Amino acid sequence: MSDLNIREGFDVGLELSGAPQALQMLIDVCNHGATLSLLGLPSISFPVDWSQVITRMLTIKGVYGRQMFDTWYLATFMTETSPQLRETLRSVITHRFLPDQWEEAFSVAASGNAGKVIIRWDGEETANV
Repeated sequence: MSDLNIREGFDVGLELSGAPQALQMLIDVCNHGATLSLLGLPSISFPVDWSQVITRMLTIKGVYGRQMFDTWYLATFMTETSPQLRETLRSVITHRFLPDQWEEAFSVAASGNAGKVIIRWDGEETANV
């Protein structure tokens, strides 16, 4: 937050990794009344400090289906307004595949040894985050 000159916190949070530490960090850096959208699937069950969630009036929602589009719009807006954030997000993409490599992409994603795995349906080999 200090690198981005943010003093208070965030009103919207997106957790895309499923990592327990990431959710806790997100809870810690959000403002009272923030909305947290969760898309990442955890590989294990983990505790959440519900007293923080309740007393800070946080809304936590799982994102799937059509709601994913809202998440993409928020992420696009954030990356267009902050080149530093865009580069940070790019750094978590560890693998890129084309559609005909879907089996390998799913295998890598399921291995637990990857960051974000991208399948590029537009045929481009590099991702524009």
